[in-house]
Amino acid sequence: MSGLCGWLGARDGDAGPAREAKEADLAAGLALARMAAPLSRFDAAPLRTAGGGAARVALAAGADSAHLYQQDGLLIALWGRAVLTGSAGNGTAAALAASLAPLWRSMGVKLCAALSGPFALCILDQVTGQALLAVDRSGTHTLHYQAHEGGLFFASSAAALAAHPDLDSSLDPQALYNYLYFHMVPGPGTIYRERQRLLPGEYLHARGGKLCHGAYWKMGFQEHAPAQFKQLKTEFLHTLRVSVEESVAHSTPGAFLSGGTDSSTLACVLGQVSGRAARTYSIGFDAPGYDEMAYARIAARHFGTEHHELYVTADDVVEAIPRIAAVFDQPFGNASAIPAYYCARMAQADGITRLLGGDGGDELFGGNERYARQALFARYERVPAMLRQTIIEPLLFKLARGQRQRLLCKARSYIEQASMPLPARLESYNLLQRYGPGVVLEGGFLEGVDGGAPMGSLNQAYWLTQGCSQINQMLALDLKFTLADNDLPKVVKACELAGVEVAFPFLSDAMVAFSARLQPRQKLNGTRLRHFFKQALRDTLPRAILRKEKHGFGLPFGVWLQSHPGLRQLAFDSLSDLKARRIVRAAFIDELQERHLAHHPAYHGTMVWILMMLEQWLKHHHPRASL
Repeated sequence: MSGLCGWLGARDGDAGPAREAKEADLAAGLALARMAAPLSRFDAAPLRTAGGGAARVALAAGADSAHLYQQDGLLIALWGRAVLTGSAGNGTAAALAASLAPLWRSMGVKLCAALSGPFALCILDQVTGQALLAVDRSGTHTLHYQAHEGGLFFASSAAALAAHPDLDSSLDPQALYNYLYFHMVPGPGTIYRERQRLLPGEYLHARGGKLCHGAYWKMGFQEHAPAQFKQLKTEFLHTLRVSVEESVAHSTPGAFLSGGTDSSTLACVLGQVSGRAARTYSIGFDAPGYDEMAYARIAARHFGTEHHELYVTADDVVEAIPRIAAVFDQPFGNASAIPAYYCARMAQADGITRLLGGDGGDELFGGNERYARQALFARYERVPAMLRQTIIEPLLFKLARGQRQRLLCKARSYIEQASMPLPARLESYNLLQRYGPGVVLEGGFLEGVDGGAPMGSLNQAYWLTQGCSQINQMLALDLKFTLADNDLPKVVKACELAGVEVAFPFLSDAMVAFSARLQPRQKLNGTRLRHFFKQALRDTLPRAILRKEKHGFGLPFGVWLQSHPGLRQLAFDSLSDLKARRIVRAAFIDELQERHLAHHPAYHGTMVWILMMLEQWLKHHHPRASL
């Protein structure tokens, strides 16, 4: 929730005749007020502004998350629960921004590495004409930025940048394509042509009219670190407890509880550190195959939590869809944002000011099912190429041709996927690829985009960790595309809409650093996921939860789309409106509604959701947009 915005201009707004300077100052103040308005639209956080001339900043946040300093031409704004670490020492909430001033003068951009915790930082130095932007190592906080007429404009919310009267807010067709491919817009791009955003652990340094990007932190996997289980377990449990303590400070805390290993672990530790029964919140669905409430109840009983439940209905989904689409900075297609919102709203109504989310556990400790699947494919890669290509594949493909035996078909599918390289293999079931971009999208739209860009961004991110084990390469990829670009925005924005803060204890800098020291086999042992994590908590978590398959807050949208007239009408009306924007082919939308959905509601319902949320977002943010 809350955030910051501002700019460092190329020209001094105080220059020129007094009357002109006064008018320019008034105009700048009004522009800053317009930018700041969206920052606290849901929580009414206190707003502070600072600066003058060519440097302006607005910061909206509670007292423990707002740090502002202005002196001697230096303006520093820090949003979040950050602390100074290492040789820089520690700063209190009141003095933290001031503590950064001497560090900036002595260390420059290197000061970013001295900050830990969730934060977004801006430093505007009017004396030297420099600016520094930075965000935390996991990307919990974000910063969007845009260069304009020699100045640098920035905000934690795209809506804040869009509110500035001088900035171009035209949409980027490539970003729209990337959304349809990934179901979100991956960074550093944004849905806007002229804007970008910082990646986790990244800074932007503006100096002399030039913008310089850099990473002050990168995930450093230690493939061969010592693996003494007892010592690691003790360190892990201590780090976990400290992370939860830091996450709940100065708040009335509660916890999301899905009944998975991460949320159950946090519910347990929250009770330990608070000295009272943890307050937990769960969402259920009255739809076969989607309701995981039984596992949440197992965890709640086991840890003696003060448990709260809510069953979300199709009517609730209809009510929430426009709100969810509106709160996001760009099109966002993760349907789990709906139950996350209702869960957060339930907690907020119960007096909770900060919720703990278990996000990050999968990406740090090896919990996603695809890690095990990819390990199986890797076994085939170890078969000598000559044996694969001259005997196994010709024989199997000949036997499988025209046959419908399940075993032969599965074997052929296995070999076809195993023969693909990573990370392309991870996208073998990509919806847009399955339908075919030419089938889904208008020809004129496709001419203006690079269809290979999404796969190019995956390859670039994957091979940044070349030399690491396969599991660590996939973890690094997921830390960006699954976590920072998808899961974190989902929970953060859902909580923002509900008016409650969220914290992610598994993403504390200490916990991230600890996970990097685990050996690959401690994350994925054969095909056993989270090997170390589950071993370390086997005396803590109920057996049923340790053995539970991953699920989360999945939404039965495809099922309800068939049975609920109101939801169906909202979805189909949205798709009808989308036809006029000349992005998606009308013929594909008709076929999707009339033929595909009846064949497989859950599978094809995903594409309906993706297109519906695109139209809902455009309707709220860019009602007249067409390409």
